Amino acid sequence: MKKSLISRYFDNPILTKDDVPYPVEMVYNAAVVKHNDEYIMLPRMHLRSGRSIIGIARSQDGFNFKVHDEPFLTPSSDSIFGEYEKFGVEDPRICHIDGEYLITYSAYSRHGVRIALASTRDFIHIERIALISQADMRNVVIFPHKFNGQYVRLDRPHSEISPWTIWISYSPDLIHWGRSKALIAPVSYHWDQMKTGPGATPIKTQAGWLNIYHGVYPTMSGSVYRLGVALHDLNDPSKILGVADDWILQPEDPWEVSGYVPNVVFTCGAVPEDDGTVKIYWGGADQVMCAGTARLDDLVKLCLEHPRKPL
Repeated sequence: MKKSLISRYFDNPILTKDDVPYPVEMVYNAAVVKHNDEYIMLPRMHLRSGRSIIGIARSQDGFNFKVHDEPFLTPSSDSIFGEYEKFGVEDPRICHIDGEYLITYSAYSRHGVRIALASTRDFIHIERIALISQADMRNVVIFPHKFNGQYVRLDRPHSEISPWTIWISYSPDLIHWGRSKALIAPVSYHWDQMKTGPGATPIKTQAGWLNIYHGVYPTMSGSVYRLGVALHDLNDPSKILGVADDWILQPEDPWEVSGYVPNVVFTCGAVPEDDGTVKIYWGGADQVMCAGTARLDDLVKLCLEHPRKPL
C-alpha cells in the first residue's frame, strides 16, 4: 500500500467549536503562521446567525491552540468596507513580507464575494488596507517575496468562465493588480476536474515555490475537496515547473467525511520548519480544524516526477 505523504496529527481535530470561549457553530479554514516562535492561527468561525467572523488562537507547538476571548476580525461597519463585508469575512491567508503580515480574506455581501487586504505586525492591532478585487473573486494568496519590485499573488475568479482556474496577478503597491494570467486549470476526469484554487501561502524551497492548492471533484452525492501541489519557478512564479498528477490529501477521517459540508479538506495555511518538514492545516467538512506534517522534499518530488499539464 502506498504511504501517504501527509501524516495526520494523532489527536485531530486540533480545534472545534468547543474550544472557543464565545458561541460559534463551526471553526475551520484557518490561516496559520509562525510569529516570534509562536504559532498564530486565524480560523474562520460561523456565528449562530450563519455569518462568518475570523478568530485568533495561539500555540507553542503548532498543534495545541488556545483561542482568544475575542474575535480578531469581524465585519466592518465603516463606509468603505462595511458595504462589502455585511454577510461575513471568511477564509484568511497570511503572508509575511517587508516586516509585516498581510492578511487577505473573502468579504461577502449582496454584491458577491471580493478580496480584502489587511495588515498587522503583532496580531494585536490590525489595519484594513483596501478591497483588492471586484466580485466575484476568492482564494487570494500573496507570495512572501517581491519579483522585480512587484508583489505577486495567486487568485481564483469565482466563475464558470475558464472554470475555477488559478491565475497569477502583479501589483506595484498591493492595491492595483493586473497583468493577470491563467496558470492551473481543472482537468477533465481528474481529481480536480471541477475547481482548482490557491490554498496556503506559497513556500520557498531550493527547487521552487511550493503551492499547496485545493481541487474539487464532482460526484453523484456531492463534491469532494482534496489537496494537491504545484511547483513554481523561483525567479518567475508564472512559470510552472510541475503540477502533481496525484492528490496529497483527501477526506478520510470521520470529521472530514461528515460535517457541515461533507467530504472536504481545505487548506488556508502551512508552516515550513527548519528540519525540512511542513505543518499543513486544513478545515475538515467545513466544521473543524485539523493538522498534519509532510516532508517538503517529498512534495517537490511529486510535482517534478509525476506531473500533469497545468492548463
